Amino acid sequence: MLKERARAGSIVGRFRRDERGTALVLVTVMLPILVGFSLLAIDMARVNNLHNDLQKAADAFALAAAAELDGQADAHDRADRALANLVANDSRFSDLGLHTLAFSSVDGESDIERHFLTGLPLNDDDPIDYDTYESDDPAETRLIEVRVNPTPFTSIFPASFLGGANAFNVAATAVAGFGSAVCDFTPVFICNPYEDSEEGLTLADAVSETRYRRRQISLRSVGGGSAYFPGNFGFLDAAGANGARALAEMIASSRPLACYSSKGVDTKTGQNSGPVKGAINIRFGIKEPGANWTGADYGPAPNVRKGVAPANGNACPNGNQMVYSTDPATGLMGLPTDNCHKTGNCPLMGGRMGDGNWDINTYWSVNHPGVALPQALSGTGDDLPTRYEVYRYEIDHNLVADTSTGGETGTPKSGCGTPVTSVDRRLLYGAILNCQALEAQGYDLGGHEVGLPPEAFASFFITEPVKDIPQSEYDANIFVELVDITGRHGNGTLENFQRDEAQLYR
Repeated sequence: MLKERARAGSIVGRFRRDERGTALVLVTVMLPILVGFSLLAIDMARVNNLHNDLQKAADAFALAAAAELDGQADAHDRADRALANLVANDSRFSDLGLHTLAFSSVDGESDIERHFLTGLPLNDDDPIDYDTYESDDPAETRLIEVRVNPTPFTSIFPASFLGGANAFNVAATAVAGFGSAVCDFTPVFICNPYEDSEEGLTLADAVSETRYRRRQISLRSVGGGSAYFPGNFGFLDAAGANGARALAEMIASSRPLACYSSKGVDTKTGQNSGPVKGAINIRFGIKEPGANWTGADYGPAPNVRKGVAPANGNACPNGNQMVYSTDPATGLMGLPTDNCHKTGNCPLMGGRMGDGNWDINTYWSVNHPGVALPQALSGTGDDLPTRYEVYRYEIDHNLVADTSTGGETGTPKSGCGTPVTSVDRRLLYGAILNCQALEAQGYDLGGHEVGLPPEAFASFFITEPVKDIPQSEYDANIFVELVDITGRHGNGTLENFQRDEAQLYR
């Protein structure tokens, strides 16, 4: 009996001390936990990848739409078209499987919800109050919020056994905005010649057709508390341009190194228009008294034909000695004004906007004797070319040096410096403001106003030098033709000056 008990005790002891099979026991106990953690890790990877797909989609949709928010009347429509046509991101790992995220304007069919915004809360953690920031006005909209609608996701890990939920939704949100600026622009603003146009034309209409672009406009500076009407011009605040002299230097330079935002420009305090005559005429190879700018940035245009008898020598002509011919019979003729400016009966903008009819045939025969008017410039009526097209044709076809019947060429005197060819020196660039509307809102355009919204930025061809200064004005008229504007309605010639960028804000 004792032996049997001893033998049984020995067996139990050996069993108790035997470690064989321990791993199997531990694995059996730990296997549910290991599988659970593995499933949890897989779910975390799946939901993280799903969220990344949704966030990339939200970012892409927001940036595509924001690039259209230029303040034009059709900006919202273009933004919706961009959402519908330019972006189609895929998402994986949701209950929908491989799904293409797309925008649709049809209720219930879009994966994307969008809100046009005028601004954002100062704190990024604050939610967006749509009552405060959402707008239906494209002119006010500079931001768009894109929300990818919640996407269903079911986990593999049985979270319901732990009191959780196996199914939930994943979403993403992005806010993007559009910023645009022009750089190397002259610090000038010009009151929109087509604000409240008698014909109902807009600036975009005017730049779209030759018959409107060739209308000669008399730009006129004003001061002394006078109102700013269409065609008046003033000056913008530019870093480094303190005082009239520095401002004129920036206008005279071919590289003004000033940048202006499409969100708003600042006007300059005080009356600074006196030196403008010298700043404009230096582009024509004319040295006005006191305009002593020198260097490569202040050279003349390569074509400066202006209807003045040629002087002897190579010195840059003195502005006080300029005698402009008014009779083509002298054999001297610059690009002429519109016929109605000569007769004083121009019908538009209080007589300061011509009708675009000018005497190209006489100009050509005087300045290019023996050369037939090229077919490219021989249009009539609505197809009559602009003065800018003639000026460019002379440069592009090596006709600048042709001698008129009175002995003048378009080549500037060597004493005026090397002609500038990096930019077109006969173009004046400026911000276009709707001055009447701004003044009606209480802005003083002759003072220092901040953040005035430009209608566009524009280029104008200076058709002739600034001549005598009437005593009734603070500076002489600048006769110009509209060439181009920035934005969707422009012709693309200002793209080198533009800095357009859509960027994410949230």
